[in-house]
Amino acid sequence: MAMPDTLRDFWSAFAQACGGADESHFYEAFAFGDSPALADELAALVLQGTKRATAGLLWAFQAEGKPLPKSGDLSIVTSGAGVPLCVIETLAVAIVPFDQVSADFAAAEGEGDGSLAFWRAAHSQFFGRECARLGRRFEPDMPVVCERFRKRYPPAGG
Repeated sequence: MAMPDTLRDFWSAFAQACGGADESHFYEAFAFGDSPALADELAALVLQGTKRATAGLLWAFQAEGKPLPKSGDLSIVTSGAGVPLCVIETLAVAIVPFDQVSADFAAAEGEGDGSLAFWRAAHSQFFGRECARLGRRFEPDMPVVCERFRKRYPPAGG
């Protein structure tokens, strides 16, 4: 995807801080969730180092004609208002049925109490909204894109 002009200064600061960054690895700029409040809450978890994974509905990627992230991709996480907050690097991506997402992955998402029960409850609600938007029905075995990442910028304490 093309780098939005409004984020070029942020990307330049990231590239300078890490000794260079190839823009061809830029995947996207995005806010987590489906509301500004949720975006801010989840971005704060990434900045704290608590959130190291995210899950998306494969059907949403397909409906938007969006390629899946891959290892080495770099994305800018924004606030709910679109302010760039950090750069994450995709480490691994797997497509897993919703009802087979692991407790380890749920813990890496870092939301709520970190339990699989919390993950399933919160993501049932979120994916339920996504399914409604896509004209699909929530299904226990629907395909979920499970992405693990690390925060690259700003560095810890930065």
